[in-house]
Amino acid sequence: MVNKKESAELKQPTNEFKLTEYVNDTKEELSKVVWPTRQQLLSESAAVILMVSLVAVVIYLVDNFFSWGALKVFG
Repeated sequence: MVNKKESAELKQPTNEFKLTEYVNDTKEELSKVVWPTRQQLLSESAAVILMVSLVAVVIYLVDNFFSWGALKVFG
């Protein structure tokens, strides 16, 4: 019987690339992914777009404020 420690020692890294092993490992990892529902995707996308828009507006306003201030001081 092989325990986890021994099995980890058996899988020593090698320099050769095995395409079939890579594809199988990729499929295994993708099966673990919890995909969002359509409703989650839409609501979270809307939240991201809203936050990006708000941050862009704030940066625009701060930039204009500092431009105005620089013109008053140096202009």
